Order: sequence, then structure tokens, then C-alpha cells
Amino acid sequence: MRTLKTLVIAALLVSMGSIAFAELQNVEIGGKLRIRGNWFDMDRAIDSSSVEQRTLLNVKADFTSEVSAFIEIDDYSIWGEDFRSLYLTGADARSNSSDDVEMYQAYIDAKNLWGTPLSMRVGRQELVFGNEFLLGNNDTSAAFTGLSYDALRLTFANDMVNIDAFAAKLADTLGDFGEDDINLYGVYGSYIGIEDVVIDAYWLFLQDDSVLIGDDIDIHTVGLRGAGTMGAFDFDLNVAYQFGDVDGQPSACPFGFGEADVEYNALAVDAQLGYTFDVAWQPRVFAGFAWYEGGDPDESHWSNDADLPFNRLFSDIEYSQFLDNVGSLSNVMVYSLGVQVMPTEAIALKLVGAYLDTDQERLVYVFPCHFNVGDTLGWELGLYADYHYSEDLVIRGGFAHFFGDDGLEGSFVLANGLLPVLADNDDDFNYAFIEAEIAF
Repeated sequence: MRTLKTLVIAALLVSMGSIAFAELQNVEIGGKLRIRGNWFDMDRAIDSSSVEQRTLLNVKADFTSEVSAFIEIDDYSIWGEDFRSLYLTGADARSNSSDDVEMYQAYIDAKNLWGTPLSMRVGRQELVFGNEFLLGNNDTSAAFTGLSYDALRLTFANDMVNIDAFAAKLADTLGDFGEDDINLYGVYGSYIGIEDVVIDAYWLFLQDDSVLIGDDIDIHTVGLRGAGTMGAFDFDLNVAYQFGDVDGQPSACPFGFGEADVEYNALAVDAQLGYTFDVAWQPRVFAGFAWYEGGDPDESHWSNDADLPFNRLFSDIEYSQFLDNVGSLSNVMVYSLGVQVMPTEAIALKLVGAYLDTDQERLVYVFPCHFNVGDTLGWELGLYADYHYSEDLVIRGGFAHFFGDDGLEGSFVLANGLLPVLADNDDDFNYAFIEAEIAF
């Protein structure tokens, strides 16, 4: 009898699988493999070198012309982290797999809901908008770990506009609904009715309900973006204003009374302008300017009130190979100039120089007096090359050098302007890398 039940259950499962397979119209398999060797010479700080590798494999399944599913797994690791043998004794063991393969993306797409230009994507997904000024996928330069969100996303798109509204869960403590969590909400709209030009407007809201520091943090960001090409010119301009509050911060009262007024009230600008000459090698010259306001730090012994620096949220723009390789450099002004050429259709070379300056100097107290940290962080010069060996394989390489200045001695520019750089004004940094990326 038990055997009969087993056969019946197996037959039902097979029949259900057959039905699902019959509805499946198309399956696409893709992936990417990226390997990069990094070498950092940080002068008096710790030098480092490593080879990082990220492997992605994805499957897209179309059930109808309007319904599909996408699943992507990835593994990011440093060479040598999971070696299975101890050379001294020859003992082999299982590798450390606690942080290996992850479900990077897994979502359902439904298009043309109720016969309208409305689409829905639900599940783990990337949220990449504009030039990744505030929302990106963390795949620039070194430490390309990737970034995805557990989110619900609605998209309205036609020939003139593209509007996205999303809600993402960044942390869940399994408390009451909507409480004790970290959530990200946003609306990002694009007007595409002008040829070769896009105009964006957006609102982002990060809500931390007593998770990260034990008290509420609310950060609103509103912004505008214009980007495109006009003849030989190309441009990309972002302007954003950020406001919000951090609750529960203690006042400076020695008896513990009161609460400090800590808030976000800061501006940010990122501007890029380029011109491409219609001659051999297609030289493109470009200039850039970025400003992330440093707020108004409290430098009084009698108050903890402060306006915080601009929080770059999940930006994937990097302004320095040394100070900004996680996209969180703030309280800065960055001026850059560069030129890019293509000696052949397969080779691109780029030379870029940048000057980094602190927006808001900090008053540092060293007994028995205060002194100002210098504002100039330094100069950075980088030379980079891309070689498209084939349609699928790209080989990259580059070298960057940083000429330090007095701003390295304690300027609060790291971690969204909340942590200082602890280096010396005479420090010179070097960075070199070589990378191979293949996609299919």
C-alpha cells in the first residue's frame, strides 16, 4: 500500500512538472566571470595585494510574452580563501563555504498589467538608476562585490516617460509589521521625449526604525538629473538635496538631560562634461566637478547638535582609487580633468587627474588646545586601458598615484564624512591592477 501511494505521488509530481514545462516558452542562460589582481602601496600604512574573483550564473525563463522569472547566483572571493589542503601535513578538508555561493537575484517580472504600460518586478533585484549617483550595484573598480535588494518595483513606461516606484527591505528583525526594520522607498522618473537627452527627477527615503544605532534615522533625498549628448558634447549633471533626522543622540549635558539636535541638511552635485573630436583615435576630453556638503559639525563642549555630511546611500561612483573605493567619500570637493583615446577599435586609453579638497574643515582638540585640520587632501593621477580582445572578453589594466597633502591628517571624509583619514601629509600612494572579464 505504501508503495502504491509513493507511485501515485510520484506520478502527480511528474504530471505537474510536465504542465509547468509545457507552459515554459523560452530559457536563456548567461553569466559573467571577473578576475582582478590588485596591488596597493600605501606608504606608511599597510600595503596589500590580492586577486579577487566574482562568478555569476543566471537563468531567465519566459512563461509568456509578459511573464518571466530571473534567477542569478554569484560568488565573490579572494584567491586562497577556500584552499582545501594544508601543505605541511597534506591533510585535505572541506573548504570554508560559509560565504560562497549566494542568491544574488531572484525575481518575477510581469509586464503590461491589466493591459496598461505598467510592469511589476518582485524579489531580489538590482536597483540601478541614472549614472548610479545614489543607487548602484557596486561593481566599479576594486572590491566589486555586487549589490542587490529585496524589493517590489513598479514601472510605468511609454515613449515619453519612465517612472519607477519601489520599496526595498534592507534589514528585518522579524518584529511587528513595518517596525524595527530598515526600509528604502523611492520614486524615480525619467523624461525621454528629447532625442539623446534624459531628464530625471527622484525622491528616496531611507527609514531605519531603531536598528543600526538603536534609535530612528530618517533620510530623505530629492534630486534632479540631466544627461545626454548634443553633437560632439556629452554631459551628465546630478543635483540632490538631503534632509532628515537622527533621533536619540545624547546632549552634552553632564547630567544626561535632553537630546541633541542631529539632522541631515546637505547638498550634493556631480557634473561631467565631455567633447569628442571627429579625428583619428577619436580623442575625448572631459572635465568633472563633484561637491558633497560636509554639514555643520558640533565643535562646542556644550552641545552635540550637528548637521551631518551628505550621505551617498548606495552610490557606485568612485572619485579616488584610495579614498573612495566603496563609494562613500563625502564632505569633499573633487575637480577632475582627463582625456580618452581609441588607437584601435579594440583599445581605449584614459588619463585622468583629480584634485580633492575638504568641504568642511574639522576643529581637532589635542590637549591643551584646538587646531584646524588642513583642507587639501591631495592630487590623484591615473592611467587606464581597456582591450576588447573579443566581443565577450575584456582585459583591463591601470596605475594610479596619489600625492598626499595636509588634509590626510584627520579630515572627516570617509564613511560618508563620519570618519577621518589617518595618514600623513607627505604620504604618496600607488595602486596597480590587471583584470579580465568575460560575459556570455
